[in-house]
Amino acid sequence: MGRENLVIGVDFGTDSVRSVIIDAGNGSEVSSYVSHYKRWKEGLYCDPSKSQFRQHPLDYIEGLEESVTGALKAAPAGTPGLIRGISVDTTGSTPAPVDQRGIPLALIEGFEENPNAMFVLWKDHTGIEEAQRLNEAARQWKGTDYTVYEGGIYSSEWFWSKILHILKTDNAVRESAFSWVEHCDWIPALLTGNTDPLVMMRSRCAAGHKAMWHENFDGLPPEEFLASVDPVLRGLRQRLYKETFTSDIKEGYLTGEWAETLGLGRDVAVGVGAFDAHMGAVGGEIEPYTLSKVMGTSTCDVLVAPMKEMQGKLIRGICGQVDGSVIPGMLGMEAGQSAYGDVYAWFRKLLVWPFEAIIANQKKLDEITHLILPKLSSEAEKIPAGKTGITALDWLNGRRTPDADQSLKGAITGINLGSSAPAIFRSLVEATAFGSKKIVDRFISEGVPIKGVIALGGVAKKSPFSVQVLSDVLNMPIKVARSDQAVALGAAMFASVAAGIYKKVEEAQKAMGSGFEKIYSPDSASVSIYSDLYKNYSKLAEFIERERP
Repeated sequence: MGRENLVIGVDFGTDSVRSVIIDAGNGSEVSSYVSHYKRWKEGLYCDPSKSQFRQHPLDYIEGLEESVTGALKAAPAGTPGLIRGISVDTTGSTPAPVDQRGIPLALIEGFEENPNAMFVLWKDHTGIEEAQRLNEAARQWKGTDYTVYEGGIYSSEWFWSKILHILKTDNAVRESAFSWVEHCDWIPALLTGNTDPLVMMRSRCAAGHKAMWHENFDGLPPEEFLASVDPVLRGLRQRLYKETFTSDIKEGYLTGEWAETLGLGRDVAVGVGAFDAHMGAVGGEIEPYTLSKVMGTSTCDVLVAPMKEMQGKLIRGICGQVDGSVIPGMLGMEAGQSAYGDVYAWFRKLLVWPFEAIIANQKKLDEITHLILPKLSSEAEKIPAGKTGITALDWLNGRRTPDADQSLKGAITGINLGSSAPAIFRSLVEATAFGSKKIVDRFISEGVPIKGVIALGGVAKKSPFSVQVLSDVLNMPIKVARSDQAVALGAAMFASVAAGIYKKVEEAQKAMGSGFEKIYSPDSASVSIYSDLYKNYSKLAEFIERERP
């Protein structure tokens, strides 16, 4: 197989969208291009003080066009004619209200500047009260507990919490929203012209992990349950979906309009979408019982296991367990932390604030900001484990898992007048590692072994210090995926299956995987020290959760 079989993986992240052209024969990257969301970059439609994070659909449309055409321009002549398939991954849960045509309300006159008419980003936590109501209803009503395959706790980061919050607070959106769609469902629908919300192909990954969809429930939770949560949800279920699809399925082909816009042929297959971490796990060559950690602004941890080996097991406090959400035929399990790289970015922002207020030269300010985290890391690395006397808690954006609770806050204890910035930074790095250990411990205690760890994403590639600390805390080797674009590579693998180049995802993995660039091994001396420090972290976590205001 040569370059006659090229595919495109499109990775919609929090800040930007990246398109990567991949040779399906060997997984080599032909070209790539990154487009940053223009409105998001300006901070529009967001209010961090309220945990409100919204993204305009125009950012997605413009970013899709710019990134794909940019990658094609950077590729050798003749590349467009060799493209066989395209698949996308997105953040999630990131839903938006749509009309009967499947058009997000923010693209309709009168709603252009209304944040509630836009996509509600994964880290938007405005639905905390609504999540609490969903959990109360699941426990109190007399029927099935519909959170049972979601880890037993429904989160404000997920589909129904976000929808309920907006329906309760915005009458105009409530009256105009015919249905709701996930970002990962809308992009493939847009590309294929299949935007009717009643027939749009919906992602098994998104539906199962975030919307309480399950085959045992005959789809989504029934009308009776949803109405018991809040009457504003009455009637919505029938305008959503019943059937879901795994991401090896072809959704259709590019429309003539999109083929012309992107400069591709109309015979390019478009695969069903999924969430970034799940396709990233495939791109990182996940295997059964190997924990895949996408380490970026947050973490999303993914496991797969044969269905027959997981029968009867319900894992408490995770982000769901779904048949085929990662690799068709296997159970996909998700966990993660609401803040990881964001914890480090917060500390950097804290340190740089005086410079922002004083220095007028933006170029100089950018240079200083860029140097802060590498310098903090190098100095923190010189401090022996256990010598800071500081214990931190990583819940700066709430707790995703185990046991979702986005109302929780972070903490730093043990500081004194001698505490330095590198020492505090080290405590924050240790805190994120301890948070990861909580997830690993939960899987193991629930009877799911962890036989290895794969790391991918920005933190894994750019912060050796934090990965080494994580290895020491987990007392496990960590393999870092070689590909800089493992998530987009995963999307490309799914595109190759959707296009018929490979029959199964595992075949695409074997042919297109890039392997690993480095293995971090735990330091025995640090392991024993962190075992004790982890107990301090656990005590602090228990105290904060118990004594929160």
